[in-house]
Amino acid sequence: MAATTANRVLVYGGKGALGTAVVNHFKSKGWVRRVEICIFRMKNEQKPFLLKLQWVCSMDLFPNEDAQVNLIVDPAQSWTEQETSIMGRVEETLSGEKLDAILCVAGGWAGGNAASKALVKSSDLMCKQSVWTSVISAGLAAKFLKDGGLLQLTGAKAALDGGTPGMLGYGMAKAAVHQFVRGLGMSGSGLPANSTALAICPITLDTPMNRKGMPNADFSAWTPLDFVASLLFDWSVGNQPRPATGSLVQLITKDSKTELVTV
Repeated sequence: MAATTANRVLVYGGKGALGTAVVNHFKSKGWVRRVEICIFRMKNEQKPFLLKLQWVCSMDLFPNEDAQVNLIVDPAQSWTEQETSIMGRVEETLSGEKLDAILCVAGGWAGGNAASKALVKSSDLMCKQSVWTSVISAGLAAKFLKDGGLLQLTGAKAALDGGTPGMLGYGMAKAAVHQFVRGLGMSGSGLPANSTALAICPITLDTPMNRKGMPNADFSAWTPLDFVASLLFDWSVGNQPRPATGSLVQLITKDSKTELVTV
């Protein structure tokens, strides 16, 4: 049985605002197609030919109908239980194949200083949304990413600029992601050969939720979701040179133009 070359990407957080934009962008580039079995005649014999086309896997709390493959995360499970479940289902889905890219765009935001009654609760949520997902993504990359593949995590510029007194849990979680990426970019991290691990570090993404929460903000200073989705696609397929592994890539938008600043 012969097979064509296939391309596969896993989007962790594929039902969120950014994740949905990423899935839709890959879909617009032809990455969400059905797997077909074609029968053709060669020397009077019928041979099965497995046509494995590109697909996008969304992994989230809820399915994304635009992705070809959906893996649902159970929020009631512990960190280790989630890892065991996710690893098993990804292995079953891939059936021995590898991923071109793992894009972890899961995350969220919560405010709160040290006097906040919800400090521990919000910090716990931030760690689950950013740290748990990043660590599980790295484990997936070590096992299922192609040599030369891309592992992208999501940090935040605010956590690079110093303290975040009004959002302590958020800043702590994002700073952990930054430190994690630095380690992943070093020799001996366990990632496949020639792979790239990096984090995008936006200031504010232009999402419906952010517009609703900050209706009087300067939207021209917010990074469009389509820009991020296009950037991740180009990095995944090699249309645009990737920053060095271990990089933290700030997305700085001004007057509706976004600049990449790598640290």
